[in-house]
This record gives sequence, structure tokens and C-alpha cells, in this order.
Amino acid sequence: MEASKEFTLDELCALTDLNKRTVRYYVQLGLVDRPQGETRAARYGARQLEQLLQIRRWVQEGVSLERIRELLAGAENVVPQRQRASGSVEVWSHLLLADGVELQVEAGRAGLSPEQLRQFYAAVMDAYASVRAVQDQQ
Repeated sequence: MEASKEFTLDELCALTDLNKRTVRYYVQLGLVDRPQGETRAARYGARQLEQLLQIRRWVQEGVSLERIRELLAGAENVVPQRQRASGSVEVWSHLLLADGVELQVEAGRAGLSPEQLRQFYAAVMDAYASVRAVQDQQ
């Protein structure tokens, strides 16, 4: 992405999957740099896009806005795993490679989109097939 690219608020919201109110709130809190210009003429750059995407990732991981402020200010970037509460629901995917060989993935906690998960499974299956092929040749 070129550094000089500018976005309207609508374009920025579409790219980050955040609503206008949330973007404005993050700017107001100082978590995101202010745009160039005001009101409808405001333009956001690649830096604001990167900031919003990072904040969105942290929020999805359960990090508080106060902790995000600390991380953006240079605090050590150690984000603890979200505590799993009793009664919480998780969706795990199971890939059966062979009898006795199974891979389990919780895509949300692993940070994988459905397409990335499919690619990961394909790569694992290819790797397993390669190992089996070498073993069968011996």
C-alpha cells in the first residue's frame, strides 16, 4: 500500500470493518492520529488505517482500551490470552489426517480467517502425505 494514499471516513470504515462512531471515538481518545482536515473534508492515511487495524485486532483478543493505550505508548507488547470462562462456547475444527492423527484448531483464538484455515489444512495434508510417501519408500 502506498504511503500517500488517502481515505475518506467511509472508505476507512469499509477497510477496517468499523463504524464511523467507533473511528471517531478512537480519534477522540487519542488512540488514532487525527485526520487531515475537518468534517466531510477529513482525509485519513495509511498510518490511521494501520492503527485502526491493530486496535481492532487487540479489541477482538479482549484487550481493554486502557491497555491498548499503554501498548500504543510503547509498553511491552505482551497481550495475555483471553481467559476462558466456564460456560463459554468455542468452535473447534478437526482435521482427520489418518487413523490416530488428528489436528484441532480453534480458528478465532489462532487468528485465522476461514480462507487461511483452509490453506493451513491443505498445507498440513500435503506435508503429511509427503512424510507418508517417504516412509512408504523405505
